[in-house]
Amino acid sequence: MRLELIPLPSTDVDRSKAFYTDRVGFVLDHDVEPGNGMRVVQLTPPGSSCSIAIGVGFVDPSAAPVHGLHLVVDDVELARQTLVAQGVDVSEVSDMGGGVRYAYFSDPDGNSWALQQIR
Repeated sequence: MRLELIPLPSTDVDRSKAFYTDRVGFVLDHDVEPGNGMRVVQLTPPGSSCSIAIGVGFVDPSAAPVHGLHLVVDDVELARQTLVAQGVDVSEVSDMGGGVRYAYFSDPDGNSWALQQIR
């Protein structure tokens, strides 16, 4: 079994798509409208084999946000600086001890992410 896709609720698909591609740097895999009012936008973080999907007709836009998604990075300071430069509101880096460091941000719908560095 492989985890390869995480659906996220979005109240504005175009706004979410722009956030993830223009600010966070995810790759747009596809944006398709297969019919019956359905739209699927799939995006993948650089270097990841797991994608996210936002859209219409398969995720309830009023569903509770997804919390605690992790993006594992080699350098949390650099990742944070890059996102901040792209207009993302990212927390300061927290050192959890034991070589584990985090910084946090959320998308426009409140889906929350952690940048995680483990040394």
